[in-house]
Amino acid sequence: MSLLPLFIDVSGKPCLLVGGGRVAARKLKMLCEAEAEVAVIAPELCAEVQTLCDLHGLQVKARNFKDEDITGQQLVIAASNDTRLNNHIGALARQRNILVNVSNDFKQGDVVLPSIINRDPIQIAVSTGGASPVLARQLRSNLERSTPSAYGTLATIVEKYRGKAKQILKTDKTIRRFWEEVVQGPIAEMVFAGKIDAAEQALVKKLTDKNISQQISGEVYLVGAGPGDPDLLTFRALRLMQQADAVVYDRLVSDQIMELVRKDAEKIYAGKERSRHTLEQESINQLLVRLAKEGKRVLRLKGGDPFIFGRGGEEIETLMQQGVHFQVVPGVTAAAGCAAYSGIPLTHRDHAQACIFVTGHLRDGTVNLNWDMLAHANQTLVFYMGLHGLKIICQRLIEHGLPDSTPAALVTKGTTPEQRVLIGDLSTLPQLVETHHVQGPTLIIVGTVVTLHSKLHWFMTDREIEA
Repeated sequence: MSLLPLFIDVSGKPCLLVGGGRVAARKLKMLCEAEAEVAVIAPELCAEVQTLCDLHGLQVKARNFKDEDITGQQLVIAASNDTRLNNHIGALARQRNILVNVSNDFKQGDVVLPSIINRDPIQIAVSTGGASPVLARQLRSNLERSTPSAYGTLATIVEKYRGKAKQILKTDKTIRRFWEEVVQGPIAEMVFAGKIDAAEQALVKKLTDKNISQQISGEVYLVGAGPGDPDLLTFRALRLMQQADAVVYDRLVSDQIMELVRKDAEKIYAGKERSRHTLEQESINQLLVRLAKEGKRVLRLKGGDPFIFGRGGEEIETLMQQGVHFQVVPGVTAAAGCAAYSGIPLTHRDHAQACIFVTGHLRDGTVNLNWDMLAHANQTLVFYMGLHGLKIICQRLIEHGLPDSTPAALVTKGTTPEQRVLIGDLSTLPQLVETHHVQGPTLIIVGTVVTLHSKLHWFMTDREIEA
């Protein structure tokens, strides 16, 4: 380890910044967030530096640097556009044992200002020792995605009750188990959901329970995994995937997404295919209840969004009846994801002023839909689970008034590297799909917005097929 990581308290202490450009602005922002008493020296200031100086009432000397300027400073930052001046300031400060950061060449100083993730009072610093600031920013970005902004609030609540927990629990082991459950369980999730008062009340109640060290609370996370591309997962979804004890997942969850689930979690497949269900819905409902009542954090992972043809409503009805804690995390639904990746806007001022999501088959296995409502111009129809009923869907739409030339598309395995887009119309799409032996999962889009595909497609263009 070539550098010793340190966090320095500069609140209210004299710090000097030499420079007034964009690099200086980044450094100044950090100093201001740390509540340092900053003096800025530069002949000219960029707009961002000037704004920060005005906002925080900082002392500004609009002139060139003088050697005596570093006297009495706790930290000096050389961030001018003059490399020779920066190096001179670095050498001068080191001679006087003043901590100094030299922009763009940390070896000329002795302090590196890292990339920061600020979740006050939590701070995470990432540094490559000056080797690659771009890589440091990338690592910071990765950590940002898995570090909810509410962690700072959670840390503040924990700090408030640490002393009381220590008095009640006595031993290091029980204290550790208690706080692990708090920061990884329902109380933390209340904080992340913005229910701060409820979280604090739950923590107080937990502390006053005599059986505190024996109780383990279970919870169910109903999470939308999106249409297939792992990059479309939400931050919250990824965080819950990595802390769940058990995972109940369906067939629309891609292997790439399952790779992101906590490695030692119990994994239970509950996929549903046409006429072949691994588990019936009621069995899945009861499985979620049982696992949660065993004290496990249960991830119910669904393709797309759990509340759009995902039966999420049925599952949480059972959880509520059984008194099981749960939360719902929306996902990018297949309609939005597949349409975007195939270059077909679901709405457009010149084509469609409405968009209707439709199930391709009903609970009784039929396709007895409200065709009179669906067969209208100037709207987009999106059929989920419509592959096997495609011929009937197209026939019924034509019978109820839509021209057989109405553009229609079928997207299979949307947003993944295996995506294919078949473009036709109500008269040609069924034969096109049959000719190319299409398999699910699929999504059908009907409406004149489909014609925009030829101009707007951008993803996997070599796998597009037109009639």
